[in-house]
Amino acid sequence: MTVLPVRLFGDPVLTQPAAPVTDFDAELRKLVRDLHHTLDAQHGAGLAAPQLGIGRRVFVFDMGDTRGHLVNPTLAFPDEQEQDGPEGCLSMPGLYFDTVRRLNVVAKGYTMHGDPLQIVGAGDLARCLQHETDHLDGVLFLDRMDPRRRRAALHEILAADWNTPPTVKVSPHTGAFWQR
Repeated sequence: MTVLPVRLFGDPVLTQPAAPVTDFDAELRKLVRDLHHTLDAQHGAGLAAPQLGIGRRVFVFDMGDTRGHLVNPTLAFPDEQEQDGPEGCLSMPGLYFDTVRRLNVVAKGYTMHGDPLQIVGAGDLARCLQHETDHLDGVLFLDRMDPRRRRAALHEILAADWNTPPTVKVSPHTGAFWQR
C-alpha cells in the first residue's frame, strides 16, 4: 500500500492542465491504486493525480456507497439546476467554503483498463465529479466562487496552519459532500 503526499495550495502543479492518459497499462493501474490508498489515508471524498504531483487525467472518488475512478473524464450537464454548499479539498486541509456547482452531471471516461465508463451523479456525487475533473483542468474550486466568497476564502487560506492536523468541520447540511 503506497500513500503519497498530497500537494498543497500554492503548488504550481495544481494549476496546470493534466495530460490525457494514452497507455492503459500497469503503471496506470498502480497510479489508481496509489490514489485510492492515499484517499483512504486522508479520509477524503476524491483525489486527482495532479494533487500527487502527477500530471495525468485520472481521479478516484469514494462517496461511501459509490467508490471508483475515472480516466480522461468529460462532463455533460443534463439541466441547469445548481446547488450551493460547503466544499473542501485535500490540497487545502481542514478548510471548507460554500461553492455553487451544478446539481446533476454525466461523467464519461474510461476505467484503468481502457473500458468506457459513464457515471451519472446528482448532489454530492455530482459535486465530487466536477471538483475532481476541475483538478485535471488545472482549476481549483476557489476559481468557481463568486469574487466576494473567493476573497474571504483566500484570506482564510493564507491564515491557515497546515503543519497541525486539521479539525473536522461538520456541515450543517445533511449529507454534505465533505463530511466523512
